Amino acid sequence: MNAPSKHTVFSIDAYRQGAGIAQPARQQAAPAEFLVLLLPGFSQLCLSSLVDPLRLANVLSGRDLFRWKLTSLDGRSVASASGIAVEVSGCFAEAASAALYEPQSTLTICAGEYVERHSSHELRALLRRAARAQLPIHALGTATWLLADAGLLGEARCTIHWGKMAALSETFYDLAIDDALFVRDGQIVTCAGELAAFDLAIDLVQERCGAELARKICQHVTADRWRDGASCQSVPPGLRYGSTGKKLLRIIRLMEQNIEEPLSLEEISARVSLSRRQIERLFERHLSTTPWQHYLGLRLAKARQLIELTAMPIMDVAVACGFVSSSHFSKSFRDHFRVLPSKLRAAA
Repeated sequence: MNAPSKHTVFSIDAYRQGAGIAQPARQQAAPAEFLVLLLPGFSQLCLSSLVDPLRLANVLSGRDLFRWKLTSLDGRSVASASGIAVEVSGCFAEAASAALYEPQSTLTICAGEYVERHSSHELRALLRRAARAQLPIHALGTATWLLADAGLLGEARCTIHWGKMAALSETFYDLAIDDALFVRDGQIVTCAGELAAFDLAIDLVQERCGAELARKICQHVTADRWRDGASCQSVPPGLRYGSTGKKLLRIIRLMEQNIEEPLSLEEISARVSLSRRQIERLFERHLSTTPWQHYLGLRLAKARQLIELTAMPIMDVAVACGFVSSSHFSKSFRDHFRVLPSKLRAAA
C-alpha cells in the first residue's frame, strides 16, 4: 500500500489545461512523507480516508506530492477492526528513528478500540523523542490516548473519536478536549478518525497545493464538500447547515459541555436568547424529542462510555454525569438501556 514513486496517468501540462489549475510554487518542495503506524483493530475506513485523497492529489496533479509508508509495532501485518490483515513495510520504531532526521516526515498513528493496551515504555519514549525533534505527529481515531499517555498534550487542544471521549476526559482530566473532527495545535494534529480522516486529508492537500486541487479530489470521489475541522462529531443528521440547525447545535453544545452539573431549561434559554417554548419546538421539529429527554440521553451515553471503558466506581460515574443519587442513576440507566449499570460493568 506504499505510494508509487511515479504517476503516469496524467501529465502536469494536460492536467493544467484540462482543469485550469495553476501550479503553486510551493508544490516544487520535496514530497510530504507520512510514516503511518497501524495498531491492531485500526479502522480501514480511517486509513483509506487519509491515504486515498493523498494518492489522488498525486494522480490529479501529475506530481509526487505525498508519500506514505505503513508500519506496525513488530513489522508484521496488522489485522484491522474488520479482520482483514494489511501488509506493512517494516517496524515503526526503526522507521521512526530514521524519520527524526527527515524534515518532511510526519508520524501518523492509526488506532481503534482498546488503544490503551498498546501503550508501552518504548512507544512513549519514541513519541517523546519525535516531539522534542519538532516532528509533526498526527493521531487518528483513538490514538490521541497514546499522546496523552506519553504526556505530549499538556495544555494543547485535542480531539478523539466520540466513543472514547468520556474515558479520555476522566482518565486525563486536565486535557482540553474538543468535540471536533480534527484539531491542529502546534506540531500535533488529533483527528476523530473514520470519515473525519478524509476531511483532514483534504485540509492537508488544500494547505499544500491549493483549494482547486482539493475540490477536484472531492469531485473525483463524489463528495460535494469537505468539512471544517472545528465541526462537531456529534451533530445530529441534517443539522450541520442552515440557521435553524445552528441554533439547535448551540443548545446541544451547551448540554454536552455541562454534563456533570446539568443546566436547567431556563438557564439554557437565557444563554441562547430563546424562549423555553422556542427551544421545545426546535427539539420536537428536528429531533422528535424534548430538550430534557435529549439532555438525559447525552448524560446516560457518557455514563455508558465510562462504565464500559474505565474502572470508575458506579457512584463516581453517576456523579460525573450529573446524578445526585445512585438509585436515580440506576433507574434512569435501566430505563434507557434495558440493563443495570452494575450488570453492564460485570459484562465489560
